[in-house]
Amino acid sequence: MATELTTLSAQKYALSLHTTTPELGLAMSNFAGETRTNVWNLGRDLSSYVHQYLIDFIQPQTWADLAFIAVAKGPGGFTGTRIGVVTARTLGQQLNIPVFAISTLAAVAWSNKNDYKKAIAIEMPAQRGKVFGAIYQINSITSELTTLFPDTVLTPEAWQETLTNCNIEYQLIQAQSGLAATVTSILELSYLDWRQGKRTEWSEALPYYGQHPVEI
Repeated sequence: MATELTTLSAQKYALSLHTTTPELGLAMSNFAGETRTNVWNLGRDLSSYVHQYLIDFIQPQTWADLAFIAVAKGPGGFTGTRIGVVTARTLGQQLNIPVFAISTLAAVAWSNKNDYKKAIAIEMPAQRGKVFGAIYQINSITSELTTLFPDTVLTPEAWQETLTNCNIEYQLIQAQSGLAATVTSILELSYLDWRQGKRTEWSEALPYYGQHPVEI
C-alpha cells in the first residue's frame, strides 16, 4: 500500500542554505510554482553577512511563512559548514519548525539526476591528500535517492578500490566548484523527506565534517 504524501500549503515556504564553500547559496519555494534562488561569492565575509542576506532574501515573505528549513551539512569547509548548520538550527529552534541536514555530495548527485541513468559516484577533495567519496542511486520513477556508499573520507587509493569493487555501473562526478548552486537540490531533497512525513528537529541537524580541521 503506497504511503500518502503530505503536500505543503501554498502559503507556506521552505528555505535552504548552502555555506560549505566560500559561496552562499539560498533557495526558497512553496513548491506550487514559486521558487527563487541565488548564489553570492562572499569569501571570508560569509560569516559576517549571512544573516543580512537571509533577511533580504526571504522578503516579501516573513519568518512565520516558513514550514521547514534545509541546510547543506557537509562535507565542505569546516567554518562555512558550521556557520550554515548553526544558522539553520537557530532558526529552526526559534521558529519551532523542522530542520533537514542534507549531504553536500547527495545534493551534487541529485542535481545530476536527469543526466545519468546509472549510479552516481561523487568525489570531492578533502584535506591532507584525501578525498570524500559517496555513491548514490536515483530512482527515476519514484524520485528517491538511495545511498549505496555513504559519505566517507578515504585515501585516493581506498576510494579507487571502493569504486572497483562496487559491482555496479556508475558515473563519476568530480565535485570541485560551484557547489552552492546545488542549494536547490538541498531544498528538493528535504521536501522529499518532508512529504514522507519526516519532521527532523533542529537538535538532530548535525554537520558532517569527515576530518578534524587540524591534523592531530
